[in-house]
Amino acid sequence: MMRELNQREIDILRTIIHLYILNAMPVGSRSLSKYLEGDYKLSPATIRNVMADLEEMELISHPHTSAGRVPTDKGYRFYVDTIMKREALTQSEMDALRNSLNPNVSEDILKDASKLLGMLSKYLSIVELPHITDLIVFRIELFYLTSNRLLVVLALDSNIVRTVTLEVNFEVSEKNLDQLSRFINEKISGKPLKYIRDNFKDIISDYNQGDAPLIRLFIDSIDKLFKNHYKSDRIHISGTQNLLNYPEFEDLDKVRSVIELIENEDIIIHLFDTYDTGEKSPQILIGKELNIKFLEDYALVISNYHYGSASGSIGLIGPKRMNYSKITSLVQYMTELLSDLSEKH
Repeated sequence: MMRELNQREIDILRTIIHLYILNAMPVGSRSLSKYLEGDYKLSPATIRNVMADLEEMELISHPHTSAGRVPTDKGYRFYVDTIMKREALTQSEMDALRNSLNPNVSEDILKDASKLLGMLSKYLSIVELPHITDLIVFRIELFYLTSNRLLVVLALDSNIVRTVTLEVNFEVSEKNLDQLSRFINEKISGKPLKYIRDNFKDIISDYNQGDAPLIRLFIDSIDKLFKNHYKSDRIHISGTQNLLNYPEFEDLDKVRSVIELIENEDIIIHLFDTYDTGEKSPQILIGKELNIKFLEDYALVISNYHYGSASGSIGLIGPKRMNYSKITSLVQYMTELLSDLSEKH
């Protein structure tokens, strides 16, 4: 168990982290002495002694090629949990975010949110779309397209609409479609899509209008009608080029890790699903805490937003020296903004 740090140690650790976040260069005792001279009159030798103590506690490390120190995962963790002060967004930043999202086009909000987060943070921005099976079904509408095709329209909350085309090999009358549509809506309106999917056969089983082929078609099409339509398009990613601008990722192996991350959406979905706690307050995962070998040079700030009756996640991935104090405020505000806008639909 690590001993409690004194104020001087905390200030020196905080300064090392701030300078490393700013410059991506190991921090030496001389630069620390100059930076802190307004608060402490410490010689480089005294600072080196403090740095040695911080290194012994594994809060900073000593790269082989430099006399300076850099924060460790443990150091960053101590910083964000204990000594970090949130940097609030300015009113103009909050206004810009709110005014840049179009509340009238539900699913475009999520794409726009991803782009805005990437642009403002200069990191990789990811917005996971809400789990559609959690959404409430308002109504279902059936339309006769051709002699062998039906269009099924699902109206969900938060202005989300899903359409499915069904192929038929029998005659369907518009009268029967209207009757079936009314019957289904009486049974399903106001219930979650997941509940309807899991119980649809029982819900529709007592329909007594005698149109057996049409009933059989719907029962056989349950998976197609009520599957999670986002399965193949669960996330929006923006700011891909941002990660390549950081000096941490200049060598070829690090570039490969960036490309692998971006191209393998399953890794991101797994990561988001693993840390989906339902909480709106941002979580910070640093380096090895991500439990993915090639992501050990990264950090993730992730939060959950509510979208009508469903929920999803938003996050930013960047180098471990990301500006946590500002980024957590940015993710927190975007979480609240998405949740707020969805409630107005």
